[in-house]
Amino acid sequence: MAAPVNVDQEDEIVRLSGIVKRFGGAQALSGASLAVKRGTVHGLVGQNGAGKSTLIKLLAGLHQADEGQIEIDGIAYGALTPPQVEHLGIHFIHQDRLLVPTFTVGEALFLGREPRIAGTPFLDRKLMRQKSAEILDRYFGLRLPNSALIGDLTAAEKQIVQITRALLDGPKVLVFDEPTAALVRREAELLFGLIRRLRDEGITIHYISHYLSEIVDLCDTVTVLRNGRDVATLPVVGTSAKDIGTLMVNRDIAELYPKPQVSLGEPLLQLDRLALADRYADVSLTLHKGEVLGLTGLLGSGAKELVRTLFGLESPTAGTVTIHGETVLCPNPAAATAKRLALVPEDRRRDGVALDLSVTENITLASLDRFSRAGLLDRAVEKRQASALIERLQIKTDSADALVRTLSGGNQQKVAIAKWLSRQSEIYLLDEPSVGVDIAAKVEIYTLIGELAERGAGVIVLSSDIEELLGITDRVLVFFRGKISRDFISAETRPEQILAEVTGANETLRHAG
Repeated sequence: MAAPVNVDQEDEIVRLSGIVKRFGGAQALSGASLAVKRGTVHGLVGQNGAGKSTLIKLLAGLHQADEGQIEIDGIAYGALTPPQVEHLGIHFIHQDRLLVPTFTVGEALFLGREPRIAGTPFLDRKLMRQKSAEILDRYFGLRLPNSALIGDLTAAEKQIVQITRALLDGPKVLVFDEPTAALVRREAELLFGLIRRLRDEGITIHYISHYLSEIVDLCDTVTVLRNGRDVATLPVVGTSAKDIGTLMVNRDIAELYPKPQVSLGEPLLQLDRLALADRYADVSLTLHKGEVLGLTGLLGSGAKELVRTLFGLESPTAGTVTIHGETVLCPNPAAATAKRLALVPEDRRRDGVALDLSVTENITLASLDRFSRAGLLDRAVEKRQASALIERLQIKTDSADALVRTLSGGNQQKVAIAKWLSRQSEIYLLDEPSVGVDIAAKVEIYTLIGELAERGAGVIVLSSDIEELLGITDRVLVFFRGKISRDFISAETRPEQILAEVTGANETLRHAG
């Protein structure tokens, strides 16, 4: 592992020293420090709950430290406010795209700093269009209609609006908080190219991500947080993703994919020439008891639409679905649930859990009939079931009555899975089950998937993470342009083979031959 970094304080543009932050009785930060060198890309990593979000919110002026000091450009500040932070040249590109969906692109870009026509109260819309067009063309090589609504933009376009808004102010520091969580691979690569260019132009980048491969590929230096403290600051050159992950969890993570050996049973689910117009066609597959089956493909390949169809969110236009030998039709999620199917969606916060209900209420939400007598809910039985699942899945929460929004991303994901365990589902559809969670939570989720297979469930995992799929599945089906292009045995397959099939490289070679 590389030696720790010694940073000349004169080169530091941001320095946080000995930061302590408490929320009630909980201590989020216990003496954390961070030093970001001018003109570099500095990574920040840590498990969910390690203190990353709190540290960033302190830098943004959204929280105030109980102890410690913040210095910007060598000047100490006792307390920062968001306007003051922006005035100091620090701008944030947030994971949740904090933009008003009903605003136009032009309104979002200049919100709070609208230029006026000299001597009048009227907006200088011509200048707004000119300045935004210059930035968009210079850095992105594209045009976004000034009148387009934010709500109609893609995730990548919303991120471009956020970055453009920051660049209009000539920032010194850009803080990217999980910027690739909603981006496909091609969009992420374009973002990485932009970040390198901004660094080369002298802008300091602070980059927070759960994806250690991004940290290794993109950053100059990385700080690792664990349990509210910084445990290392290292140069990325000479440091591997495994080194960083080991520091995050304080244990060897060589066994990242804990997959048990399970003997496959009888067929649970069979698809015969299933089709959805303009999305996929002629999809035939079999899922056995105890099998973990992977699906992957580019955005629009048909894999995600197939998962939605199985759970009754789309209606197939041809073909049949057979469960336990019986041909079934699931026109809606209620019908799919009745057939003991479960869907853990990609966007857990929007579709997988109810953030303002308690952990217990979320866990039992899909199976209230099991806890009801004569139309009345038996709270004692409900609580016992929820408590058993909280313990079984090691869901980290202050109490079973805590709101789900207070949990980390990984624990929210486990609550989403527990909901269907409570329902005693038999076929699990997991859509990007580890997206946006830290490495330790990923291992716990992979372990849970293995346990589902061991007890005889069938699991379908849709993921864009090829190494993840090969590590936790028995087989991987690759979707390409609406069809299954190949069926791989996971233990006999290398990641580059899957990648070639996903991107169509093999298709090109077949045509050339």
